Amino acid sequence: MSIVSNNIKALRKQLGFTQEQFAEKIGIKRSLLGAYEEGRADPRLNNLQNMAKEFEVSVDLLISRDISKLDRQELQRLVAQQAKALPTEKLKVLSITVDQKQKENIELVPQKAAAGYLNGFSDPEYLEELPRFQLPMLPGNGTYRAFEITGDSMLPLLSGTVVIGQYVDKYQDIRNGRTYVLVSNKEGVVYKRVFNYVEENGKLFLVSDNKAYAPFELGIEDVLEIWEAKAFISLQFPDPEIQADLTLDKLANIVMDLQQEVIKLKNR
Repeated sequence: MSIVSNNIKALRKQLGFTQEQFAEKIGIKRSLLGAYEEGRADPRLNNLQNMAKEFEVSVDLLISRDISKLDRQELQRLVAQQAKALPTEKLKVLSITVDQKQKENIELVPQKAAAGYLNGFSDPEYLEELPRFQLPMLPGNGTYRAFEITGDSMLPLLSGTVVIGQYVDKYQDIRNGRTYVLVSNKEGVVYKRVFNYVEENGKLFLVSDNKAYAPFELGIEDVLEIWEAKAFISLQFPDPEIQADLTLDKLANIVMDLQQEVIKLKNR
């Protein structure tokens, strides 16, 4: 049996539930829960999230540490210690929805829903209300979400373009110069080019492709979700004049300007 199998079985018993009772509580069949506890099947992410919520532990703790031999008081101490030791290493446990074949959906966050998303992003019931779809060309090893961007700060992508992002669960995986959708308490939902300086000063440096917009900083403690842009959908073709403005020489100048901005930022 695996660590996660032992943990599920032990924590269920600590709570005093039978397999039938606990399976009903998290919305799965008793036979599936039995397969999880016996190590004959690996739980899907949404089921792990539901179990971890009932056990009052993180998914990371549930699948990575043998906590089956700890009593409830020892477990609570471990959970508290982990929360203090890793305040920003992982962003959070992600809520998702799945289709009838248990395949993860791509939820669409329209412009008009962006403000509400800040309150509902971790609520499965809220996510169920968002439009959902599938895209067969995306790699199957990630979790994806779609965001409708607004404004002209990321030309040549126009306002109304839908950017599809792959979930990034650790800030260490942010690669400098790539574009990301960030969900934060301070800025809401934004789509920007990101430079990672969390290790140096705890901040991300956000840059617009349209130089009319000034770069700005965002503290990692304000970040709720990060999605690396993988594709976009638009009913408007990019303006060729805008694309012509983004020549290699001009892109090189933009990069040089950004480097100077970063140097000034680090010196401060």
